Amino acid sequence: MAIKRGVLPGFGLSLGYTILYLAFLVLLPLSALVMHAAGLGLSEFWRVATDERAVEAYKLSFGASLLAALTNAVFGVLLAWVLVRYSFPGRRLADALIDLPFALPTAVAGIALTQVYAPNGWFGEPLARLGLKVAFTPIGIFLALVFIGIPFVVRTVQPVLEELDPSIEEAAAVLGASRFQTFRRVILPGLMPAVLTGFALAFARGVGEYGSVVFISGNMPMKTEIAPLLIVTKLEQYDYAGATAIACVLLFASFGTLFALNMLQRWSRRAAA
Repeated sequence: MAIKRGVLPGFGLSLGYTILYLAFLVLLPLSALVMHAAGLGLSEFWRVATDERAVEAYKLSFGASLLAALTNAVFGVLLAWVLVRYSFPGRRLADALIDLPFALPTAVAGIALTQVYAPNGWFGEPLARLGLKVAFTPIGIFLALVFIGIPFVVRTVQPVLEELDPSIEEAAAVLGASRFQTFRRVILPGLMPAVLTGFALAFARGVGEYGSVVFISGNMPMKTEIAPLLIVTKLEQYDYAGATAIACVLLFASFGTLFALNMLQRWSRRAAA
């Protein structure tokens, strides 16, 4: 009896390529960063990483990223719902525009948002007359992070919505459930893992975002200076120790977020089983 062989390489070769790829492109650069930070010593690392200017940058980066990710978690589900459940003229165009923040250079996005929301911009001028300043404030940073984070939620929720069986919703309606009850008890539990994934990805991307934020933030230390910008500033000042320490804080925060998400997803799968 002939043994059927797959077209792709076997497990050993595939695993070897995978480990080699991860080692050279991911693990080695990150390990070098951590080892450089470890060379500072614990006390020096703590002093640099918890400097007053750095702490304010952390608060702004993590706070704005959290608010933007929460906003995207709500409106991303709404956008995915509209794209999946309704047919309307221009739906394919709207679906394609969702991916625009992925393809658009972040610097271009930052310049465009600044032009629109600057005090003399299309939206910035009428908002300024109402006493609301957007550009060069934390509000502008929030808008930039919403812009670059929305595709993560839509693209993780959309496939799950497409796989949901509408007959389940019809059965809930026949049994007397209201639309809100159907969404909360039937649809939302199935969407929650995808929503959490999109939220975590949008949050992690927002924490490390630089190009789209640097133009609209104003870059004022202790006010509108984000952590990635502070890293660049310290590098320009040849303060490699300070830049490394702040970079490690962002690295650990992003890794911790994704690790917690994976644990939560594993727990939800076990609970569903």
